[in-house]
This record gives sequence, structure tokens and C-alpha cells, in this order.
Amino acid sequence: MTGVVADVWLGIDLGTQGVRAAAVTSDGRLLGTGSSPLTSHRRGERHEQDPEQWWRAVCSAVGQACAAGADPRRVRAVAVDATSGTLTLTDRHGRCVAPGLMYDDGRATVEAEQVNALGEQQWAKAGYRRMQRSWGLPKLRWLLDRYPHAVADGWRLAHQNDVINRRLVGHEVPTDTSNALKSGADAATVTWPEQVFATLGIPTEILPGLVMPGTVIGEVCAGAAAECGLVPGIPVVAGMTDGCAAQLGSGATAVGSWNSVLGTTLVLKGVTEDLLHDPNGVVYSHRSPSGHWLPGGASSTGAALVAREFEDACLDRLTEEAMPLLPTGLLRYPLGSPGERFPFVAPDAVAFSSREPAGPAEDFAALMQGVAYLERLCFDYLDLLGAPTGGAVALTGGATRNPVWNQLRADVLRRPLTLPRHAQPALGMAVLAASACGDPGGLDRAAAAMVRPGHVLEPRDENRSAHDEGYARLLDLLVRRGWLPETVSAHARERTAP
Repeated sequence: MTGVVADVWLGIDLGTQGVRAAAVTSDGRLLGTGSSPLTSHRRGERHEQDPEQWWRAVCSAVGQACAAGADPRRVRAVAVDATSGTLTLTDRHGRCVAPGLMYDDGRATVEAEQVNALGEQQWAKAGYRRMQRSWGLPKLRWLLDRYPHAVADGWRLAHQNDVINRRLVGHEVPTDTSNALKSGADAATVTWPEQVFATLGIPTEILPGLVMPGTVIGEVCAGAAAECGLVPGIPVVAGMTDGCAAQLGSGATAVGSWNSVLGTTLVLKGVTEDLLHDPNGVVYSHRSPSGHWLPGGASSTGAALVAREFEDACLDRLTEEAMPLLPTGLLRYPLGSPGERFPFVAPDAVAFSSREPAGPAEDFAALMQGVAYLERLCFDYLDLLGAPTGGAVALTGGATRNPVWNQLRADVLRRPLTLPRHAQPALGMAVLAASACGDPGGLDRAAAAMVRPGHVLEPRDENRSAHDEGYARLLDLLVRRGWLPETVSAHARERTAP
């Protein structure tokens, strides 16, 4: 409305390759964005970043967002997300004294075995069966072995967004249960499992306090305001992981709603009333700021294969040639790398095709179709666990730039799909900031007001039986190889029946 100056909410997203900031009004207008790159150091299974560059990149991205049209004086709160499982150690003054061990750093193999052996009951109670070596707790145990003086020197565990929150407010901050989940935090009770940690030799002194995402943890201090171009006194809200932030940015906050992210890999995240327990350890859940739960899983399939297998192809032309071939009788299980983790766990799984393709167009059609079939199996598995899967589904991720693939997914899933505008983790953090400090209606209402719906894809019926038949054939192939449990296949077939 003319003459009305809207409140602005600032979301900051710490990704792998860069930091992004988005300034968004209460009614969803994107006033300004900014980005700044990050540099990683990889060696074998190790993946590190220099934590000092995180702050520099945040200042740059926030400054760009403000310069693009967001008046810092109108910013009412800020929230920060970060890559899940990324952590470091800080000294008494909040300075980082260890490298940032990134979300996919795999060095803590031995430590992960110890963590799982001694904490099995706790991890089952938390809704997942085992911790992976890239999770935060095994890496914390690894760090403590390398820095035995850490406790005596007053060092503390800090997740990636904890580092930024500390710089923003200028004093010690608690961590949120979302980023701390992979470090062993019990999201149901908002506590650390001290008894398990005692058996692992992890002292409580090194642990930050715990709060729910959406909790105000301080205000932007004068020093940080000067560096970032903000105004002192802006509330800082405890954030979430980047995956959860992306879910909020898609608008999937109500119970039964889902966000399907098709990028390098395929990731599904939804909302349930209660904590979902998965005996197979495929799905695990974060806690929503609303008190609900956010179950999800990440498959090893995804769009990474497109860049790898069709690097030199014109994708627009290839899509046009593949479109009339859909549905195709060529079945592909399109794994980006050996091993599957969702919708089933199969370390020995490898990609396969039912036969040789007639050409690149059919091969590409089978790849798109195979990913869509895996996406359908993910929903069938979630339904088997008791999750409500009938709500709205929002599609996000780089693959949504392909309209043919989007429509194919709607046809295979047999349900309407929504493509939200401006969906990104930074938007999700702006929504979280608004729900914590602005709209009394909470997270669902803030998301409904700020996440603007885009195009809706309606499923087409003409290819339904062909896709059902192809999906059933793929289930058979996965069962024969010993990767897909018979119980999961049987449930998927029941859901296929009219």
C-alpha cells in the first residue's frame, strides 16, 4: 500500500558454496538479496572451511541486500541457517580455534562406531537408529581427541550458525536443536543426553545451551551492526539447518505438507504431529518451531546425473526430444553414486537400466522417469511409517527449471504439485524471524503470508496405468537385487491399486 512502510525480516543462509541473504516484507515482497562465495578445502574424506570467512561472507551478503533496497531501519529480526552437521570449536571470546568440519566430512569413522555402540538406545528414542560418521557428534569426539586441552582452556562446541549468531550479538549464545540434532541433542526434551555423553567422555562444559528454533537469543550489537550495515538492537532468532530452512521457504509448515527438493540429490521433508520412528533408520526428524516434527530423508538419486551424463548436450533440445517418449519402457535406477539411503538403506546399491537405451533422448527420458519413480517410492515409504502424506507438496531445487520433468513428477505421483516463487533457505529464515517476532499467528500464518505460491501442476490421467505398470516393474527389480524390503514393496503396490 502506498505510504505504508512494511516491516522487513532478514534471513541469512550459510550454504556450502556461499552465503545468501534475503530481506523480505511481512507480505512476501523480496526487497533485496545478496550473496558471497565460500571456499572449501577437500582432501580425501576431509572437507573443511575457514570459519573466519563465514563472518566476512555474511557481512558482504547482508550489505548487498540492504543496498539493493532493504532499509536496515525497517529490519525487525534476523535468523541464520547453516549446513547440517558443520561445526568447530571456539575459545572463551568466541574466536574459532579449530577448522570448520563440514557437513559431509567423513573422517570420524572410528568415533561414529563408538557413538553408535554407546548411545544406541538414545538415538532410537530420538527417532533415528544410528549416527553417520559425517554427523556432528562423531566429529566432536574427533576434535576432542585432537585438542585434549579444549575443556581446560574453556573452549566450546559451536555449530556453523552459532559462530555467526555469536558475532551478531557479541556474547555467548545457545544453539538451536535443529543444528544440534546431529550433535546428539534431544529435540523432544531440549536437553543434551548427559549420561550418554559421560560414557563417551564428552564433558558438559564444552556444550552450549539448547533452545528451540525461533527463540530470541539476543540483539545485534553495535560492533556487528557497523560491520554488516545493520542497526543495533535488532533481535536475533535461533535458526535451523539449511534443509529445514528450505522447507520453511517452500511454505511446507502445516501438518501433512511436504517439500520435495530435486537438486544434486532428492530430498523430501514434511510435517507430522508426532515424532516418527523408523526402525530401518532411513528417516529422521527435526523439531519444528511450532512444536510439530519435520521428518525427512535424502536419496542418492537426483539431478547430478544430468550434468555428469549429458554434460555436452543442449538440455532444452534433449528435453524436447525426450518428451514424446514418456512414459518409456526403459527403466533406470539412477543413482549418482554407489549406495542408497532413502527410501531404503542399501550400501551396495548401484545404478542400473533394464536394457540399453535406443539413444540419448530415451536415456534422458528414463533418467527423469526413474527419479520420479524413486520420489513416489519415498512417499510410499513415509506412508508405511505412518506419516500423513496427503497434504500439499511444493517442488523446489534446480531441477524445477525443467517444466517437462515437473509435469512428469505430478503424473507419476498422481497429485497436484506447487512451484512456489522465490523458494530458498534465506526466505525460510525470514519466515522464521517473522513468526518469532512479528505475526502472533505463528509459523504457519507467517509462511502463508510470505511464501508466494506460483504455478500449480495438475496430474494427467492419460499415462496413469503406464506409469503404475513401470513403477511396479521397478519395485520388482529392486526387490530381486535384495535392496528393497518386501514389506515396503507390498505397501507401495497396495497404494498403486485404484
